[in-house]
Amino acid sequence: MGNHTSVFLLLEFSSIREQQFIYMALFLILYGMTVIGNVLVISAITANYHLHTPMYFFVMNLAIQDVGSVSIIIPKAVFNLVMNIRYISYSGCIAQVFLFIFFLSSDVAFLTVMAYDRHVAICNPLQYEMIMNRNACITMVGSVWIASFLNAVLNTSETFTTPFCSNIINQFYCEIPYLLKIACSDSYINEIGVLMFSSILGFGCFIFIIVTYVKIFSAVLKIPSVQGRKKAFSTCLPHLTVFSIFLFTAYFAYLRPISDNPSHLDFVITIMYSIFPSLLNPLIYSMRNKDIRIALSKFLSLRAFLFKKL
Repeated sequence: MGNHTSVFLLLEFSSIREQQFIYMALFLILYGMTVIGNVLVISAITANYHLHTPMYFFVMNLAIQDVGSVSIIIPKAVFNLVMNIRYISYSGCIAQVFLFIFFLSSDVAFLTVMAYDRHVAICNPLQYEMIMNRNACITMVGSVWIASFLNAVLNTSETFTTPFCSNIINQFYCEIPYLLKIACSDSYINEIGVLMFSSILGFGCFIFIIVTYVKIFSAVLKIPSVQGRKKAFSTCLPHLTVFSIFLFTAYFAYLRPISDNPSHLDFVITIMYSIFPSLLNPLIYSMRNKDIRIALSKFLSLRAFLFKKL
């Protein structure tokens, strides 16, 4: 077949129309909750001058990334279910792979940067403003987006220079391991090398976050206030939990052998790393934060007031 195919056939959830509607409802609920939660966070931070600080600047960029990552895969899946089709164009598949890897990479990088920000704030509070100044924050965020872009270009180019022997992808979106499964030449070895390199970088970020949180916990234990220690632990532990779930399910999905017959477990694992982190991030990094809740309340009150005026 080579690379002359014009379309790929994605996973068929079910041949029964009623079950297709169940999957569609599931995707719409997950997508709606994720987008609404993250857009509210972005709006609250943007509208409130008091939240224009390094921590919330990183949170806002993480929320932008979360909206982007789910918008790459869910709308197409819902559209296919509504129209009772299962195809995606070759160029659409390229775009989906590129953008998903781009946002996936930026997610790991932003969580790493945010861990460093918390480390400086808790362990070096007197030097926080000097270290995390405006230029430093802009440089960090810019570096995350640029590095993620380059990683996406590298993975996408290596994946699609490989000729394919089939156009059937046993996944509900274009995912690199499933594309390599239908590759018909040994050139895909290069992409496996790229995936391993990306995985090593991701694991390096995970180790950095672990070390950072160990230092944070050590500093927190020295806080005389029980309430202060409880607040710090309640903030850091959920961060580490969500990141661990995201990273290890992603590793399992990308580095394990792909089965010829997709199972419900494969679907659950995919949801765990591709959608759930984006759904949970607003709750863990923002909605549990008092300042965000106050800003969000003011923002929604202002919107309601303006709506009544209109």
